[in-house]
Amino acid sequence: MSAIETFETIRYTADVVVITTNGYVLLIQRGWAPYEGCWALPGGHVDPGETSRAAAARELAEEAGMYATPEELVQVGTFDQPDRDPRGRYVTVAYRLEVIPGLPIEAGDDATNAQWWPLSALPELAFDHADIIAAAVASTV
Repeated sequence: MSAIETFETIRYTADVVVITTNGYVLLIQRGWAPYEGCWALPGGHVDPGETSRAAAARELAEEAGMYATPEELVQVGTFDQPDRDPRGRYVTVAYRLEVIPGLPIEAGDDATNAQWWPLSALPELAFDHADIIAAAVASTV
């Protein structure tokens, strides 16, 4: 190794896959780049001193107006493909929350819209969120 080492900047995020018992998933419409206007999972950066689970619960409340305790969230996995975000290296820990149908949602924070989508007819999704949803669905079986 050379005397000068290069370290990659890695950003730490958390995402939440909220699935209803009748087969719908909660998505938010992004109000900012990258993927402005595209549909995505609620999620965002983990703040200093915060766990990814706590960040996931916070982001869910901020972006979709849905409240869950961190303990209610079940970890799906870690997603760390180097090219998963065009802004650079992002590593996310994804969580799953299963809820009953009909819970109210309201877009907030950086989301321009929040909507329940049938798992059988998802829109084109930002980032690798289709893979995260597939992993979350597989983990419920």
